[in-house]
Amino acid sequence: MNKLPLLTCLATLALAGCITTPAPLDARLAVRQVPYTPDSGSVAIRCGKLIDGIGEEARREVLVVIRDGRIAKIEDGAGSNAAAATHLPVLDLTAYTCLPGLIDMHTHLTDRPEDTADLTVYFSRSAEETLRQGKENAAATLLAGFTGARNVGTYVLGADTDLRDAINRGEAAGPRMQVSGPYLTIPQGGGDLYIPGFKEPVDNARFHAGVARGPNDFRNHAQGLLSDGADLLKVIASGAVLAFGGVPGAPEMTQEEIKAVVDVAHGADKKVAAHAHGAESILMAIAAGVDTVEHASYLDDAGIAAALKRGHVALAMDVYNGDYIDTEGRRLKWPEEFLRKNTETTEIQRLAFTKAVKAGVPIVFATDSGVYPHGLNARQFPIMVARGMTPMQAIKSATSVAAEYMGLETKIGTVETGKFGDLIAVRGDPLGDIALLQDVQAVVKGGLLFKLPAP
Repeated sequence: MNKLPLLTCLATLALAGCITTPAPLDARLAVRQVPYTPDSGSVAIRCGKLIDGIGEEARREVLVVIRDGRIAKIEDGAGSNAAAATHLPVLDLTAYTCLPGLIDMHTHLTDRPEDTADLTVYFSRSAEETLRQGKENAAATLLAGFTGARNVGTYVLGADTDLRDAINRGEAAGPRMQVSGPYLTIPQGGGDLYIPGFKEPVDNARFHAGVARGPNDFRNHAQGLLSDGADLLKVIASGAVLAFGGVPGAPEMTQEEIKAVVDVAHGADKKVAAHAHGAESILMAIAAGVDTVEHASYLDDAGIAAALKRGHVALAMDVYNGDYIDTEGRRLKWPEEFLRKNTETTEIQRLAFTKAVKAGVPIVFATDSGVYPHGLNARQFPIMVARGMTPMQAIKSATSVAAEYMGLETKIGTVETGKFGDLIAVRGDPLGDIALLQDVQAVVKGGLLFKLPAP
């Protein structure tokens, strides 16, 4: 069955409010046998406060009118009479703070943390099972308030594009997705599905679709991934933590290889994300022209200076997931090599995050979700604030700044007329307590209601 928006609720909304008695989460996410039409909703939303992703302060008593999936009007000081005058169903969120739909720039929606204990499952899981799992993960991410996500890498060719297309067709509930397809990586590198001692199946090509060596080979692979439907490309500049054999700070792809990928992507008006832990690989990735650098655990003063000098390059730093790996990873018996490398990089990355914030390097909200359970994305916000960001900076990193570095700033990331009608709401003021974003009460995507608060 498809988990679909609350169209039945919209059809009966005549007065402010919708659900009048508490209901379990599944009951708030309507289920229908037929696909819905994405971005087709029309609703008037009364917000007690609005953080629009543009200003530095929250606006009070705002009416947001969404028609056919797009924001048609924003009116300050709007009461119930103004809302009723729209002749639309009215959602009363006057007891809540509304925000633009959140964006996570580093997800792995077709992955589960449990798989990290035994990577061989990727070779045996069917495409149908992968898609089903991805749909569950996507729904959890959406209900957590993330109406936009960038899926940066997969081990299996086609896994992320299948999920994205299912969401776009209205066959699954999930965020607006950009996908990168398989990781572009060297043989047995941080993005290669290499498992020591494991005998792979004969038809294993789809598990190594991004593996290349040399600029020409990477150029051809990059073009192939774009032809297969990738929205951006992901390069592994230095070794991954959750991979066998690699050292997180050690360079893997050369600067020339990274630049070959960047040239192909930018020639097609696409962006490039670089997985880079080490100082040397970060410098190479920035010099090669990538748009975002993920992790950046060993970022140093030279890397910060290079980012500021080049301009329009952002850091995507996942400063929460190390906690999950250290506790749950040990309980689930993840490989000891992964746990050791996680311990080595977690605090170093948080120190680098603080240094980058202070220096003014753009930072986009990125969680590496998939390494920990989907739907817990917002647990990162308190750490971002504790490590140097203001609450408004943290919110903008997950809204307007993220949209800019996705190349979607004209469509999402702020509450402005003409943009998609993506809003979330929390009870209370997240500028006073950023942890409130861990409990999103309402989710609206394209004017369609996916989650509503119980009174």
